Amino acid sequence: MDLVQIPFHNQHITAALVDEKPHVALRPLCESIGLDYSGQRQRLERTSWATVGVIPTVGADGRSRDMVMIDRRTFTMWLATIDTSRLKSEQTRHLVEEYQREAADALDAYFNNGGAINPRATEHQINSLIYQSRAQLELCQAAKGLIHPDHLEAKARVVLARGLGEHAQLDPSRAPLYTQDYLKQRGITGKALSSMSGVFGKRVKAEYVKKYGTEPEKYPLNVKNGQTRNVLAYTEADRALMDQVWEAHYGETDSSVPMLDVA
Repeated sequence: MDLVQIPFHNQHITAALVDEKPHVALRPLCESIGLDYSGQRQRLERTSWATVGVIPTVGADGRSRDMVMIDRRTFTMWLATIDTSRLKSEQTRHLVEEYQREAADALDAYFNNGGAINPRATEHQINSLIYQSRAQLELCQAAKGLIHPDHLEAKARVVLARGLGEHAQLDPSRAPLYTQDYLKQRGITGKALSSMSGVFGKRVKAEYVKKYGTEPEKYPLNVKNGQTRNVLAYTEADRALMDQVWEAHYGETDSSVPMLDVA
């Protein structure tokens, strides 16, 4: 893997393409901004959102060496979480703090306004976002009759608002609600979530069929690993149904303790 030097605010970042995706060499980056490489590597390796790997590389001198690399997503998040008081250079500290303020604004807009657009985005990037939103809306249109109309309308409104840079106006009762999100709101996480989500979902489905005489529609959901899987498409109108199942089977269980669920 050949290394390249990317100019970055009067400095250089050592990077390489891994599976056609940009990755940044962690040690040179830490050294260039005055952070302890060993400590930062340990911190990233125990962080859930970070992707850290050892990649065989070839430097400008032609020598082969293994380097610890982080992907672009990890690099972006890592910069936002650096303790700037540890940075030795005032110029670097100012640069990272400016980045962190912008990152905080972007995250706030994403979670509270439905999306964020970089003011420095190129015409090509903006057109790409428009194309993506249009494709998603066309997919929603094609899914009519296959997915619960309330759930489908809510998803379409979210896509449209994101494309317009606005906050989606949703009927609260029509907002999508997934069983796993419901369990997380109940404080179930980690192994406990994995152990009980399947059976909980089956119980909610059974109650739904009992109440409406038909099975809930399914929705293709993009999961963290990039794959798409079909999940049952409930909405907030079904929260009472989930509450009913919860109280019947888990109401007196301490949610902080992993549970072994049985059918």
